Amino acid sequence: MMVVMHHPEMITLRDWIGRSEKREDLITAAPMAALSATLDRDDPVPRDGSALPPLWHWIYFTPLTRHSEIGEDGHARRGGFLPPVPLTRRMWAGGRLDFVQPLRVGETATRVSTIKDVTLKEGRTGVLVFVCVRHEFSNARGLALSEEHDIVYRDAPASDAPQPAPIPAPRDEQFSREIVPDPVLLFRYSALTFNGHRIHYDRSYVTGVEGYPGLIVHGPLIATLLMDLLRRNLPDATVKRFSFKAVRPTFDTYPFTVCGKREGETVTLWGRDHEGWLTMQASAELP
Repeated sequence: MMVVMHHPEMITLRDWIGRSEKREDLITAAPMAALSATLDRDDPVPRDGSALPPLWHWIYFTPLTRHSEIGEDGHARRGGFLPPVPLTRRMWAGGRLDFVQPLRVGETATRVSTIKDVTLKEGRTGVLVFVCVRHEFSNARGLALSEEHDIVYRDAPASDAPQPAPIPAPRDEQFSREIVPDPVLLFRYSALTFNGHRIHYDRSYVTGVEGYPGLIVHGPLIATLLMDLLRRNLPDATVKRFSFKAVRPTFDTYPFTVCGKREGETVTLWGRDHEGWLTMQASAELP
């Protein structure tokens, strides 16, 4: 069980709560078409007015950190908008989204991001720092979507550190799709999101420095594939809310499966690795 810890550094890190930034971006057609190709979809060519599918906003408002300000792992160096957490590894742990109206190609949108909370906990694998960022996206018609983004920071675990027990994934899916996470898929998604994190494309770094068995599949990519599975099987459905949580890393060494089932107005979605373990769990609420 995790317990909240009181640590001197947290006093400084919690000073970041309430810090905000505002960014604008023009929703253009080319990234949308590129993500469609990356997901192996046969979509119409996007034009002005085309609606962004749910979660595709992640390919806009991408980080534009100058190359000289990038750290060894490919992320921006600590500090700036996000708090300077003194732990070596940073991961996208999950999030919750409310969809009000779609963003559309050809319009300028605004994102206001605010640090909602910073929490330090200690579990069996060591100290963890959780940062929750709230994003609000608006266009000329008002609020389009709101998102709470959970980021977790941790140190590299000791070689003898206990590993979290894996959770068996459900087997009662109504629809599913096998995904082969080859390096091209991971590279293209990294490029579309301008994500320089080396764990997703630099095999010598991820295996030699961070000690993982292979390239790590992006959490947002898996979430996008879960949403894409919903769209393929429920093409007329409108998603009102979506939440997801990363449970276990997924590597490019084996195929994995995205799964889903509908129960009333709720669609439960999950990722299952080649050994049958749960890798991500998600839920979509239909209006």
